[in-house]
Amino acid sequence: MRTSLALAASAALVAGAALGLAPAAQAGTNTADGIRFVDIPGDGGTVLKANVITPSGAGPHPLIVLPTSWAMPQIEYLAQAKQLADSGYVVVSYNSRGFWQSGGEIETAGPKDIADASEVIDWALANTPADPAHIGMAGVSYGAGISLLAAAHDSRIKAVAALSGWADLIDSIYSGRTQHLQATGLLGGLGYITGRPGPELQQILGDFLSSNLDKEDEMIAWGRERSATTYLNRINANGAAIMLGNAWGDTIFPPNQYASFYEKLTGPKRLEFRPGDHATAEATGLFGLPNDTWTSAHRWFDRYLKGADNGIDREQPVQLKSRSTGAYEGYPDWKSVNADRRKFGLGGTQRVRANVDSGANGGITLLTNALDQFLRTPPVVSVPLLPRAFAGVWQSERYDTPQRVRGTVTVHTTVTSTEESGTLVAYLYDVGPLGVGKLVSNAPYTFHDRTPGEPFGVDLELFSTAYDVPAGHRLALVVDTVDPLYIEHNPTGAQLTFSSPSADPSYVSVPLRKE
Repeated sequence: MRTSLALAASAALVAGAALGLAPAAQAGTNTADGIRFVDIPGDGGTVLKANVITPSGAGPHPLIVLPTSWAMPQIEYLAQAKQLADSGYVVVSYNSRGFWQSGGEIETAGPKDIADASEVIDWALANTPADPAHIGMAGVSYGAGISLLAAAHDSRIKAVAALSGWADLIDSIYSGRTQHLQATGLLGGLGYITGRPGPELQQILGDFLSSNLDKEDEMIAWGRERSATTYLNRINANGAAIMLGNAWGDTIFPPNQYASFYEKLTGPKRLEFRPGDHATAEATGLFGLPNDTWTSAHRWFDRYLKGADNGIDREQPVQLKSRSTGAYEGYPDWKSVNADRRKFGLGGTQRVRANVDSGANGGITLLTNALDQFLRTPPVVSVPLLPRAFAGVWQSERYDTPQRVRGTVTVHTTVTSTEESGTLVAYLYDVGPLGVGKLVSNAPYTFHDRTPGEPFGVDLELFSTAYDVPAGHRLALVVDTVDPLYIEHNPTGAQLTFSSPSADPSYVSVPLRKE
């Protein structure tokens, strides 16, 4: 009930905002601000609704193409497009196929979407004073995913700013072999409200949300085709300058998959993580307000499309904004973020009963981590009051000095299940003197085809973060089996036992910032 209400409320809010922004201008018309609404023939002649802003002067001008986010109308980027045009860029923004007034069916960044991006570039080169040697793409969420994939397939693209997107679709919504229920339900619902899902997408959504394991390999193959990681060699060969930006608490495309992809890029690259949830880090910029993410994106394009010597290529390429202080920190690479680690043990044996929410959970997608971004109020629990029948709890010693958690916390443990399938969710809390725990990070883990009663090892990466644990506090790992964010696979009456064999001790490994 709680999950259904959350999804309905989120869908209503986002859809309502999008409906309020729907453009009334007809194709081929010009507005007082110099915005031209046009129809662009995409792959197979499918009409893509678009808008164009051209700077003053004869040109040629560098070109930036902006595919819209999932379920958003074609005017999503108008404020940013106007700013980019004012600084000398031809900007073409288009509604991704299958959404709103654009033709076709939703392809979910499939081959037709990638072909559309190249068709839009072709159209811009033929119909605007765009410079064929200086072409960039950018986008938020769905637009980010399409931009990265297009950079793998079209070598004309020289720079990309991919904001709140995905590089690995499977590791985003199926991490830990667990369906991210709220994220997928929200995206699917908005797809039906604002667009036209094709038969393939409808089948994938149905199989995914119904936990059809017989179709798991097909679903993974479908996701891999739509993941930039699959085409990493092409992206590196084409050499586009790639900027990635995301939020620590993104509940649709968590940050880990972006960090892993970033490390494998060989061309010019930049990685920025900030507090927030999906697309909240750059949201204010869509209204034309000052925004750090969009400022970086503009600087990135100025450097790699205009050749401006603005120093962004000489800065530390990994930029992290702390959830606790709001201060920025620079690192030479992602590996350096995780370089200094401290462990605490998960000793003893604890048994938990499945199918009951202990009270520990990751919150509500789009809402919880946005509150953390603006108010620094992560989800909280009373750790001493967590029901031990339904939650395993381990705590570190009390720290004498602040512990600045940076990067990816990992958990290693041994699990024994009474059933062949099951789901566990791990939470890391910052616990104060009164036992109140503030959520630092979490992640789910699902297993299938295990022999009941036979122990097996589990290695789990929690979602990456930047959080300061104050002196006098301790860290606590809590593990239970139910979270509204995820689909769980625990049969009725199942029990999970967590142990720490002497030959293979269980532990939490916490990455800390070097002082």
